Amino acid sequence: QVQLVESGGGLVQPGGTLRLSCALSGSQFSIYTMGWYRQAPENQRDLVATISSGGNTNYGDTMKERFTISRDNAKNTMYLQMNSLKPEDTAVYYCNAVNEYYRNDYNWGQGIQVTVSS
Repeated sequence: QVQLVESGGGLVQPGGTLRLSCALSGSQFSIYTMGWYRQAPENQRDLVATISSGGNTNYGDTMKERFTISRDNAKNTMYLQMNSLKPEDTAVYYCNAVNEYYRNDYNWGQGIQVTVSS
């Protein structure tokens, strides 16, 4: 059973940086496309970025300007580096893992709060 655990969220001032981490356990990390999504109150869950097992990345609209997704297969962990944070980045950030060989193997983390405020 796949488990995803996010870490690294919290409160940061506008213009600050955070790095989120998502650790996968219970399966082989290297077969999953990993992704970050975010959801602000009363909004839908939006794509931030995804990264395939081979390192191909895809970003949501405007995300690539300040966010960078990466992964370390040796550590079974994915990262999201967030720079120049803005109040509108405030949301719950969710880690996602999709098995590239079996798309029904689709998993979410519990989510982690990121708040950008002075």
